[in-house]
Amino acid sequence: MKLTRPQHGKRIAGVCAGLADRFGMSRGLVRFLFILSCLLPGPQVLIYIVLWILIPKSR
Repeated sequence: MKLTRPQHGKRIAGVCAGLADRFGMSRGLVRFLFILSCLLPGPQVLIYIVLWILIPKSR
């Protein structure tokens, strides 16, 4: 399965939803893990923005 951002069922940009679909995980779990990771120091938001730009939308 190809990594794409879904057109429907996304919250902000669809990055977490796309990653969850690609790896067969729950979208809610991936979103929760992302929010949890934002509590730690690091470039999580920057990585999210880069993935938003790099991952194509699904057709």
